[in-house]
Order: sequence, then structure tokens, then C-alpha cells
Amino acid sequence: MNRATDTTPHGVLHIRPLSDRTGAEVLDLDLGPPLPDHVFAELRAAFHHHQLLRFPDQHIDETQQIAFSRRFGELQVHVLDQYRHPQHPEIYVLSNVDAASGRTIGRHPDKGTLTWHSDLSFQRRPALATILYGIETPAVGGETQFADMAAAYEALDDAMKRRIAGLRTVHDLDRSRRRMGEPPMTAAQRLQTPPIEHPLVRTHPDTGRKVLYLSRHVSHIAGLPADQSETLIEQLMAHATQPRFVFSYRWRPRDVLMWDNRSTIHRATSYDTSAERRVIHRTVVIGEVPI
Repeated sequence: MNRATDTTPHGVLHIRPLSDRTGAEVLDLDLGPPLPDHVFAELRAAFHHHQLLRFPDQHIDETQQIAFSRRFGELQVHVLDQYRHPQHPEIYVLSNVDAASGRTIGRHPDKGTLTWHSDLSFQRRPALATILYGIETPAVGGETQFADMAAAYEALDDAMKRRIAGLRTVHDLDRSRRRMGEPPMTAAQRLQTPPIEHPLVRTHPDTGRKVLYLSRHVSHIAGLPADQSETLIEQLMAHATQPRFVFSYRWRPRDVLMWDNRSTIHRATSYDTSAERRVIHRTVVIGEVPI
């Protein structure tokens, strides 16, 4: 598909592609009031088609973000309780601004977001969709990058597809956080998120496409010697994050961005945490067990 001239019908929604790789923006849609069922049905179809949707210039509060997100399914309350919104635990707060003083804290609030990952891949039912509300966003840096893992799988040669068919990966949140230099999880948090296996190649439940389901939450490939596991993970990650599969999104204040974690991986880019303010509210829709 030539996304620059995408003519997929969207009925009442005004949608245009963000790039020739992935993503689209939905214009002139207010996410505050409840959406009529026929509008939401078109929006869901657009989400499956584009994988990534941007809603510019939104002015929503916490309850409105939660209500919009919940239309897509059950919401997660994150195991890392230090990031939970104090009044709305479904919202995960990513902020470098001290709530009491209003000043920047001078450090990144969650370095784990700087590495390629799929949200909640460390759970039995990983994320279907992530919805971010950019209340304050940096003027320089702080982009979010996305890699199309369906396209990455399809571009593998037949020998590699045969090699990885049936392999399973072990996803471990505590290990991935330690790898990024974050404080270790508490014993209670580790107990809630033990390492879990998922297929390395999954089938998307809505599109039927095969997807390379890989993330930096992966500690190793089950059943392979450690050196072979690490080599294969690095080879596949290098393949999947080539520029031809990656779209980099430049935030604007009050953007809402949502994406499909089943067919993409993402990462944030760095920014000056002392000079730039970044306040993001995140909700995550829980998906199905990967098959």
C-alpha cells in the first residue's frame, strides 16, 4: 500500500497517514465526550489498519482518558506502583516534573522506556494497546519510535522463518529493568511478575498477520544455549529496527497517541531532563495470550 495516497474509506472520521511506513492521525475528533458506537467502530477499524493513531490537540482529564481507553478493553494497573497516579491507578505517570515544586527533577523518570520493547510482554496477557497523553512534551528530543514487527517478520528470508518457527522467548521485567540501570523491583513486585514464555512468532488475532514478537523484556530464548540465544536475539532486533521498518514520532503538546503492541515495538528517545519538561499519562489495554 502506498500510504501517502491511502484511500481506505473511514466514513465520518477524517484520517490521513502520518508516514509511508505506519501510523495515521485522526483529525477533528474530541476524545473527551463518549464516542457514538458507529464512530468508535470506525476508529477501531482504523486502529487495526494503521497500527498507530495520533489525536492532536486534546484537552481531556484523567477520567476521560480512562473512559476512552476502556472502550478498547480491560485496563492494566501496573505492578510498578511508584508510577501510578495517586487518584487513578489505571494511569501510569511518566514525568520529570516534581509535583510539589513544579521544577524538573533532572533525571529520566523511567530509563526502561529508552529501549525497544512491547508493553506488558512480561505478562501472560500482554498489552493490546497503549494510549499516551502528552500533557507537556519537550521542544527538543523525547520522540517515540516505532518498529513494524509484522513487516519485519515478512522481510525475513525463508531459512530464518523456518529456524525461528516454534521458538519461545522468556520475558522478565526485573531483568530488563536491571539491564537499564533502574532500581531493582521489590520482592512483592517480582512475585507478581515472574518470568513468562511467549512465542517468538505470534499471529495477530485481528489481522491474521504473523508478527516477530520480540522485546528487550526478553531475557533469553527457551531451550537454546546462552550464547546462541543472545546472538539470535541481537540478530533479530538489528533486523527489526532497521530504518525501513521504523517511524519516529515528534510529539506536540496535548497529543494523544495510541498504538498496537501486538504488531509494533517502541522506544522513547532521550531529552534534556533538566531543561525540558515531559509529563505523560499512560493507559494500557490488556490483550490476549499470544498464539
